[in-house]
Parts: sequence; C-alpha cells; structure tokens
Amino acid sequence: MIYVFLAPGFEEIEAVAVVDILRRAHLQVKTVGVPDRAVRGAHGIIVAADLAAEEAVTDNLEMVILPGGMPGTLNLEHSETVRDMVRFCAENGKRICAICAAPSVLGHMGLLQGKKATCFPGFESELTGAEFAKTAVCRDGNLITANGPGSAIPFAIEIVAELCGREQADALRAGVQW
Repeated sequence: MIYVFLAPGFEEIEAVAVVDILRRAHLQVKTVGVPDRAVRGAHGIIVAADLAAEEAVTDNLEMVILPGGMPGTLNLEHSETVRDMVRFCAENGKRICAICAAPSVLGHMGLLQGKKATCFPGFESELTGAEFAKTAVCRDGNLITANGPGSAIPFAIEIVAELCGREQADALRAGVQW
C-alpha cells in the first residue's frame, strides 16, 4: 500500500498528478486526509481523501508520499500520524517520497543524514544532513525527492520506475505524452 498524505494547504498538483500516475501504473494508492477526509489544498480545491489519518495503518505499507505546499508541509509535520508512518517506513526499509517543501519534514526528522535530496528553492537549509541535489527529481536508496509542482509528473514516473521498473515507467511516460 502507498499512502499519499493530504494536509490543509497541500499543493494540489503534487498530490493529484502523482496519485493519477501511480494509479495508471495499477499501484495500490490511498490518499490520507490529515486529520479528516475532506482537505482543502493551497489553491482552494477540496479533495475527498480515501482515508482519514486515524484510519491509516502500517499493515502492508510500502511507501509514503508527502506533497508539499504551504501551509500543507507544516501541517504534515505537525501530524503525529504522518510522523509515525514516515518513521515506520524509515525503520523498516520502506520507501519515502517527498516533493517541494515536504522534504524539509524528512530533514527535521533526521532522515536525510548522508543522503542526496532536492526541494523547492529556499528550503535547502531545512534538509538537515543531506547533500543538496540541484536536480528536479532525486533518488537515493529508498528516498525520492523532487523540487516542486512542475516536477510532479517526473517525480511520479520515478516512483513508478522504483516500484515497477524502468520499462513500465517509460511506457507510462509515453502514454501521458511527457
């Protein structure tokens, strides 16, 4: 199971485009509203999440994805559920993905030590312990980060490559004309 966490003020492109691409790859993805199922994004779009934070469980959890946006990133960081799920993934060798400002959550949790990571410009100092990568998308071990809304599709394609292989990711990329 892949959880995409949505907190009030999340960047809509980074969440919806990623979920769309992953579902096109036939991956099992659930959106998780923090704290409730109805979540208003940074640009006023209300999304009905599949689950509320209290319904999220670690059974079969393989990956967490944190969209950025403001104040969405701060709201993710303040969520005990989000921190617990990210920590579970880190401690159990599961995959962790974050885009835009959201890699800062991982930096603050000490999960970027010795890793390469990227983020939205201006958040570099929040990537505590990381080697900043000046790329749109960065993969280092079980960690995938990206720099912002315009990188949502390449970010999602990289996640598909990680989970399904490069061949399927390339076929999906061609199918969406990216």
